[in-house]
Amino acid sequence: MFSIIIPTWNNLAFVKLCVDSIRKNSAYRHQVILHINDGSDGTLQWAKDEGIDYTHTADNAGICMAVNEAGGLAKEDYIVYMNDDMYVCPQWDTHIADEIKKLGTDNFMFSATMIEPADHKNPCVIVRDYGTTIETFKEAQLLRECNTIDKADWAGATWPPTIVHRKYWLITGGYSIELSPGVSSDDDFAMKMWYAGCRVFKGIGKSRVYHFQSKSTLRIKKNNGRKQFLMKWGINQSTFSKYYIQRGTPYTGPLPGPSAEIQKKEALRAWLKRKIM
Repeated sequence: MFSIIIPTWNNLAFVKLCVDSIRKNSAYRHQVILHINDGSDGTLQWAKDEGIDYTHTADNAGICMAVNEAGGLAKEDYIVYMNDDMYVCPQWDTHIADEIKKLGTDNFMFSATMIEPADHKNPCVIVRDYGTTIETFKEAQLLRECNTIDKADWAGATWPPTIVHRKYWLITGGYSIELSPGVSSDDDFAMKMWYAGCRVFKGIGKSRVYHFQSKSTLRIKKNNGRKQFLMKWGINQSTFSKYYIQRGTPYTGPLPGPSAEIQKKEALRAWLKRKIM
């Protein structure tokens, strides 16, 4: 059904758990593709032993390079980008497949809904603590409760797990390597989808994954993604989030985009910000 791309960087215990959850909690058979950064912790050998499709770089190539390399092996019509510190819940793929069938177009960007242990005031996630490490993970409790939590569909899908049609992955060129190692690359990819005509940025409330949070990103030296987004697109990332994809608001249908008045106001605001950088 899906080609699932998972970048991983010496995070063997988590990627094992992630792949295991895909195998046992998915309703459909999926192609799993790892991009293995380094892999000296045993990830590379494990992927070989398991017969998992993978690409490999000797060092950490970052998210953008990783997903693009792995994307080259995708065989299915739909590409899912997922983090290695995620655990998919039962029916996660069923709800996505149902949405695809109902939509009637391949020009969309979907996200599953993350369940996270810490509250960062993110309106797109469900906050429930089922553990932050492999040792403290309450898998049985999560499986009992994950589909009992109410969560409506939400607008502004950009965060993994994200799902796009392979055609639009190729049209947009995947993730932009100038944003390596990857801060703001999710919004940048969404903006490329917007320019490709996408107006369906939908978070699917019933499709759930547990996210252990930041098991790799805390180890990298981050790029200044907000500045790069502004210089590249001529608007602030916050403008794109609020007025274009309306992130975190209840999903009501294809997005109309900002009014001419708001575009003019936000363009001026962005111009002034660029002047002082």
